[in-house]
Parts: sequence; C-alpha cells; structure tokens
Amino acid sequence: MIYIALGANMDASYNHEITKPAHTFLRCVSHLSKMGVHLKTMSGLWQSPAWPDPFAQPAYINAVIGVETQLLPQELLHTLKSTECDFGRTPRERNAARPLDLDILDYNREKISTEALTLPHPRMCNRSFVLFPLEQIAPHWRDPIKNRTITDWIARLNFEDVEHLHYKGKWPTVLETI
Repeated sequence: MIYIALGANMDASYNHEITKPAHTFLRCVSHLSKMGVHLKTMSGLWQSPAWPDPFAQPAYINAVIGVETQLLPQELLHTLKSTECDFGRTPRERNAARPLDLDILDYNREKISTEALTLPHPRMCNRSFVLFPLEQIAPHWRDPIKNRTITDWIARLNFEDVEHLHYKGKWPTVLETI
C-alpha cells in the first residue's frame, strides 16, 4: 500500500472555487483518481499547530490516505506536486501557510534515497500529525527502515501536538467549521 499525508491550513482555490481544508482533501482525492491514483482507505481528520510558531498562522488540518497506482515513485511525486499547484499552492518560504501539502510517506515499503525523494518519508516517525492518522488506516504498519511498529513510534510522541477532530459520518458534516 502507498500512504500519502495531506495537510492544509488555508483555503484552496480549485476550478475557481474556494474550499476549506477538509473539502480540499475530498476534491484532491477525486482529482488524484483522475490521474491514476486510486483511494483505498482514508483516515479521520486531525488538527495540529502550525510550526515553528503556532501563533503565526492557523492550525493545520491533516489526514492520511492509502492509495494504489501504477505510477512509479518519482512519477507519483510529480503528480502530487502538480496537484498542490492545481489547488493554489505557490512556492513560498519554508513552513509557510499552504492550501495543500501532499507527501508520500511510504511507497509499498520501498527504500529510496535521491535528491528529489526519500522513502519512507524521513521525518514521518517524529510527527504525531502523520502517525495518528496513519495508525487509523494501517494499525499494523511497520517502519521499513528500523522495522518498528507504528505503536512503538507513537509511544515516543507528544500527545499534545495533535487533536482528533471528532464528527459523525463523513468529512462533509464538519466542513463548515474546518
């Protein structure tokens, strides 16, 4: 399975329509499907403070999806980066607010290290906003490098860095507030 992290902390513009982060994620999944990246599973929504200064910009909404595709890792990366642009992301300084951020976390447990792509994602196991949603959809996931379980990695995290956004039904029921 291929796992992709989704994050956003500002409204996106897609097809001349402005969307809030949770709606952006739903539209992104549909957009990716048209590009040969097919959704198999989706976590709930999680909120995390902006980094490095949580007071400088809005909190992030985060999720993780499990997908299947025939695209090779580098092709998938290119597809994700072009999708970010399609949703209004423009190059800015590091850690700036963004309408959509897409990161490949794990591509079928492959280990890749190039200038453009490192897999598994090199910082994913230190990020609560990645591991908590990943655990929802892949509770048996193991780090391909150290072979540690997701439970082991989560035990090392600060629980105060992330909040699960509880809601009934699917994401659209909470879209007005996110």
